Amino acid sequence: MRVRPISLPSLVERLADRIAAAPRDSWVRVAVDGAPAARPGDLADALAGPLRLRGREVMRVSAWDFLRPASLRFEHGKTDPDAFYEDWLDAGGLTREVLAPLDPGGSGRVLPSLWNTVTDRATRAPYVTLPPGAVLLVDGALLLGRWLPFDLTVHLRLSPGALARRTGPETAWTLPAYERYELEAEPAETADVVVRMDDPRHPAIVIG
Repeated sequence: MRVRPISLPSLVERLADRIAAAPRDSWVRVAVDGAPAARPGDLADALAGPLRLRGREVMRVSAWDFLRPASLRFEHGKTDPDAFYEDWLDAGGLTREVLAPLDPGGSGRVLPSLWNTVTDRATRAPYVTLPPGAVLLVDGALLLGRWLPFDLTVHLRLSPGALARRTGPETAWTLPAYERYELEAEPAETADVVVRMDDPRHPAIVIG
């Protein structure tokens, strides 16, 4: 296994080339996975423009808009790391409303968001129908190891020390969940693309 430094613009272009090389008669479901400190949403956002330049329609979805209601997330308290790992994400809703419709032969009819955690109510967002060949970019944390049907997975990895340094005190209680994620889901081994983000200014891509 080798690690090669890469600039952020080069990383975006490399990923965009790989995604755009997929067949144009089917959808491409891409996960950008990482703790909030790794800023997976920023990378997913950065990919949208280059993919459109390559002739791909793009839809952005955040897994944070597919969390369970507060009554389920906070059943064991608001700072329980095991609940954060196991119970916060509505993986069934994300699959049903976003990923499964983009299976081969699917309807292409996708719900951009499901649950507003501020109001603790359904967002009532309208459905969007994506044409074949469109790319779905989903950012979020703890996405791997759940049998979610993605076509390409990108994991932004932080070492335990970097994750602790870059996680604010208000969310430090989540750190054991990420430690468990590393042990159980092994995202650095199972993701299609792994990028080390200990220094966000100087990422490095893992090769082999």
